[in-house]
Amino acid sequence: MSDMAGRKRHSAEEIVRKLRRADELAATGMSGEEIAAELGISAATMYNWRRQYGGVDTDAAKELKELREQNARLKRLLADAELEKDALREIAPGKILSPAARRRAVDMLKQVMGMSERFACKVVGLHRSTYRRLPAAQTQADPDTGLRAWLRSYATKHQGHGFRRAWAALRFDEGSQVNKKKVHRLWREEGLQVREHSPRKRAGCSSASPVDADAPKVVWALDFQFDSTVDGRAVKIASMIDEHTRESLLHLVERSITAEKLVAELEKVFTVRGGPPKVLRMDNGPEMISHALQQFCSDRVGIVYIPPGTPWNNGFIESFNRRLRSECLNRNHWTSLLEARVVIGDFKLEHNRRHRHSALGYLTPAEYAARCSHTHHPVACDIN
Repeated sequence: MSDMAGRKRHSAEEIVRKLRRADELAATGMSGEEIAAELGISAATMYNWRRQYGGVDTDAAKELKELREQNARLKRLLADAELEKDALREIAPGKILSPAARRRAVDMLKQVMGMSERFACKVVGLHRSTYRRLPAAQTQADPDTGLRAWLRSYATKHQGHGFRRAWAALRFDEGSQVNKKKVHRLWREEGLQVREHSPRKRAGCSSASPVDADAPKVVWALDFQFDSTVDGRAVKIASMIDEHTRESLLHLVERSITAEKLVAELEKVFTVRGGPPKVLRMDNGPEMISHALQQFCSDRVGIVYIPPGTPWNNGFIESFNRRLRSECLNRNHWTSLLEARVVIGDFKLEHNRRHRHSALGYLTPAEYAARCSHTHHPVACDIN
C-alpha cells in the first residue's frame, strides 16, 4: 500500500508534455533507458504512454521510423543539390562581394568542380593568403564565441524570431548590455536571418465607426483559424486579444465551435477579466453574425464588424494568428485533439509571459497590462 500511495499520478496534459520532451531527448541520441531516467519514469511506463497517447502502435512505429530515415536521406540529397545550385548562382558576375562569400565560392569550385586552390582563387579574385587566413569567428580567440552560440540556440528554439527579439531577450531576460547593432551583425554573420513575407498592400475602407484601443478592455479582437490532426480531422482554434495590451484572452480548441460554445467561453472570459470590453472586433463569419452572439452582446458590449474580405482591418488578431501559425501550428503535427489543446495553450501562455513586444517598449503583454494606467477617451466612437 505504501508503494501505491507514493506513486505519482500524471494528468493527460503532463503525459503529452513528457512524450514531446522524450522526442526531443531522442533526437539528441539518448537511449530509451536514459530518456526514462531523465523524465523520472520507468521504461515500461514510457512504452505504455506511447501506446496510449502516441497515436501509433508498434508496427506502425517501426514503419514510421523507416520512412523517416528514408525521408532524411532524401532531404540530405536534396540539400546537397540545392547547395550546388546556390554556389553556381553565387559565382555569377557582380554577386561575390565579401571575403566570406569568396571563400565559399572557392570551396565550392574545389569540391564540386575539382579545381585547384590557385586556379579557384584566381577565378574568384581572392588572394590565396586571404583564403587561408581563418576569420576571427572561426578561431579560439574570438571574444564573441559564447554570444554566437547563444544566438544559434535561440534561433533554433524560436525559428520565427528576428534579431530584435533576440536582443530583447538578451537585454531584459539575460541581463546582458550587448548593443543591438552588434547582435544584428552577429545574427547576419551566423546566417540566422528570417525571410519576411511582405504581402501586397491594399487600401480598404471600413464601414464601422473608428474605435481606438487607447486603453485596456476597450477593443478585444476575435478570430478563428484551422489546423488538422494527423488523421485528417479538422481542428478549429478561437483566439482573442486585447488590442491595447496584446494579451491573449481566449483559449478554445475544438473539432467544431458552435455559436453557443463561443458564447459560453466568452462569458467565462468576461467573468475572469472583471467584465466585458467596450467593443468586440470581428469578421462576418457564421459564428460572429449568429443570433446567439447577438443576444449575448446586446446591452453589454458593442460589436464592430470589419467589411467582408478586408482582414487588414482586423490587423492585431491577424498578426497574432500569423505568429501562432508560423511558430506553433507549422512546427507541430497533432496526433490527438488533446495534444493540440495542450501545446497551443502553452504557446498562448508563453506569448503573454515571455513575448517582448517592441510596441510595448519590449515589455511582455502581462508586464505591460500590470503597469498600464491608461483610461479610455471616446472620440467619434458610438458604442451601444
